Amino acid sequence: MSERRPSRGVLAVAALLLLLLVATSGRYGYHRDELYFLAAGHHLAWGYPDLPPLVPLLARLADEIAPGSLVVLRLPSALAMTALVLVTDQTARVLGADRRGRLLASAFIAVAGFPLALGHLLSTATFGLLGWAVALLLMASLLMDGGVGRRRWIALGLVVGLTAQANVLVGVLPLVVAAGVLAVGPRRLLLRWEAAGAAAIAVACVAPYLVWQAHHGWPQLEVARGISAGSSGTSEPRWLVLPLFVLQSGPWLLPVVLAGCRVLARRPEIRALAAGAALLVALVLVGGGKPYYLAGFLPLLLAAGATVAWKPWAGRAMVALSLPALLFVLPVLPVEDAGTAIAVNADAGETIGWPAYVDQIAAAYQVASPGTQILTGNYGEAGAIDRFGPSRGLPRAFSGHLGYAAWGHPSSSTVLTVGLTRADLLESFARVESLGSLATPHGIDNDEDGAPLFLCSEPLAPWPVLWPRFERDR
Repeated sequence: MSERRPSRGVLAVAALLLLLLVATSGRYGYHRDELYFLAAGHHLAWGYPDLPPLVPLLARLADEIAPGSLVVLRLPSALAMTALVLVTDQTARVLGADRRGRLLASAFIAVAGFPLALGHLLSTATFGLLGWAVALLLMASLLMDGGVGRRRWIALGLVVGLTAQANVLVGVLPLVVAAGVLAVGPRRLLLRWEAAGAAAIAVACVAPYLVWQAHHGWPQLEVARGISAGSSGTSEPRWLVLPLFVLQSGPWLLPVVLAGCRVLARRPEIRALAAGAALLVALVLVGGGKPYYLAGFLPLLLAAGATVAWKPWAGRAMVALSLPALLFVLPVLPVEDAGTAIAVNADAGETIGWPAYVDQIAAAYQVASPGTQILTGNYGEAGAIDRFGPSRGLPRAFSGHLGYAAWGHPSSSTVLTVGLTRADLLESFARVESLGSLATPHGIDNDEDGAPLFLCSEPLAPWPVLWPRFERDR
């Protein structure tokens, strides 16, 4: 096995990735999810209907340190994906890669689509990807050593538990790997008392969030059911999940991923990891989900694939051919030319136009009577108004979308609505007057472009009665 420390080449790859992510982090603007996290950070709790508390807490801290700074807000994500390069290097080392193989593994993960995209935005999935990678590194190490290593078991419990405070999907990882161990061995690993201890540590770490969820009727399960049913804006048909995973990971890296699957499956001591990955794919295809749900195994598979003796030209070619992905996953293009990137990466479109939308909402608000309140159809619109609205004379926004639903409902008899349909509004108001719709700068096509604006008055019932009609969990 090669030396533990990363080589200079690996450190250079990590440094270049960090530099790239930081250099581009201030371009375009907030993503709708980031606006929601910032709002949630000002309503700190042990949980929210759709996410644990860690990312809103990070958003709040970033906003306290440097209000309005996208660079500071996204710095934790950039650091997390930089750490992912080093974790992939160590995973390749544990699996037996030589110095060159470790450098290849680090380069592969640095140019893969998921780390680049998730390193650019503050996202729950960013910390989920890093947590999965660290947990799989520890699992691979324990499997290869027969489960001996109390400190590694403790670390595994802490990693899974703390990652679950950012992204609950990490809870699936020990389940699929345990099922893999039951299927292909070594089954004695599950009988070790350290395994039970690691599980107890993980549960203890995430207990406050679980208590919050139980107290509020497990809203996360409703969100999950909606995603499974395809109602999320980023849900994909089941038949597209695997092709999109390949595309978003980087199609030129597919040979390495397949080689990694073969390496894991052929080594008896770590075969359970291959079985766990296969089970995860089956669960996502059967139960429904998003391509990034499979990304947690990507660092492991690339590290395993890098243990193969690739021809020098082949490794360099796969890295070089993957570099054009930068144009699609990072805001490299001028914003007026971003339509090309948005056609491949819809999230890029969700970072364009929010201040302009709030300007248009403020113009519409000028025709409203004093005391009019604002009601939006989703948390992105509400978060944008709360972020940019005060300087434009707008009151706080209300929304029935996920966490916003618990932060209060309107009380005025007149509301300016954003993104809600006339048909739905006529069920709650006697008067619904159109005030136009939102238009995205530069003709960019995204989810908010064309969102209708209505001035509504004469509610048909008191707000506590109307409010459940506007609540939505997806």
